[in-house]
Amino acid sequence: MARPRIALLSNPKSTGNVAQLPRIRAFCAEHPDIFHYEVERADQIGDAMKTIARIQPCVLAINGGDGTVQAALTELHNGGHFADGAPPVAVLPSGKTNLIALDLGAQGDPIAALEKLLELAKADLSPHIVARELISLSGGETAMTPVIGMFLGGAGLADVMLYCRDRIYPLGLPNSVSHFITAVAVVLRQVFRLRASFLPPEPAPLSVSVRREGAITGRFAFLFVTTLEKLLLSSELGSAGKGPLKFVAVEQRPVSMLRAFAASLAGKLGRTKLAGVHVEEADEIAIEGESSQVILDGETFRAGVGKPILLRPAQPLSFIRIAA
Repeated sequence: MARPRIALLSNPKSTGNVAQLPRIRAFCAEHPDIFHYEVERADQIGDAMKTIARIQPCVLAINGGDGTVQAALTELHNGGHFADGAPPVAVLPSGKTNLIALDLGAQGDPIAALEKLLELAKADLSPHIVARELISLSGGETAMTPVIGMFLGGAGLADVMLYCRDRIYPLGLPNSVSHFITAVAVVLRQVFRLRASFLPPEPAPLSVSVRREGAITGRFAFLFVTTLEKLLLSSELGSAGKGPLKFVAVEQRPVSMLRAFAASLAGKLGRTKLAGVHVEEADEIAIEGESSQVILDGETFRAGVGKPILLRPAQPLSFIRIAA
């Protein structure tokens, strides 16, 4: 019997899978070219990768939110399961947040994405393979094996992401409505400086050291580090060619936030100097602050005073770009 072309790793507990997983199971049952492996916890992904490595698929597809993708990428990077190198990774549009899937062209129905993957896997995959740099996170308050991801939010952005996840998503509203409510709350809190228990908290002071550029200290409305090409508000950042990690920090002042927002909409973020807006490309970043939280693809980590979180580039990995 021919080996399956696609190994599909699913997280049934991913929010987007609650409704979609029965359809995905039925689809996989009808297509022997897909080997479907389900995990419910991150600590099961190592066993999943061992099994998938024995099958030697042409494509490893991940069906879950950004947190599931991050756990799988970490296992691929640290586990050494694939002797000849990991197969290219495809990410289905599942979960509450889909930044990684969006960056790779996967939007809409995950079944449609699987159908497209089956079609691509039957031919030469090379025209659809893209290399992506990865972020390696280590250090912080808890010593850990390096964690691998593609988008990190810190300072006020981490607070906003946690606020949306813990306070807004439980309301059961559609994603678009949840994100709109969160955006309004951010404007009320950070632009109009309103204070209320139902609004996001005040960002804590944070120190960020960008290798070659020195330290930046202050209160930031938004801070993120990414290797993704498709960003939240702007298709791409201005490139200075200094390193693979794209770093943006916006000081917590209304005028700085408005400048950054306008530059993003105009596609000029990072191309011109803006007061209160820091845009860099680096090969090492340290984040330090008193109990400062950062979120890497859905998972929360803490930096402490004298215990910085260190971000470095990890070995690039091949991904499948699924046409929208």
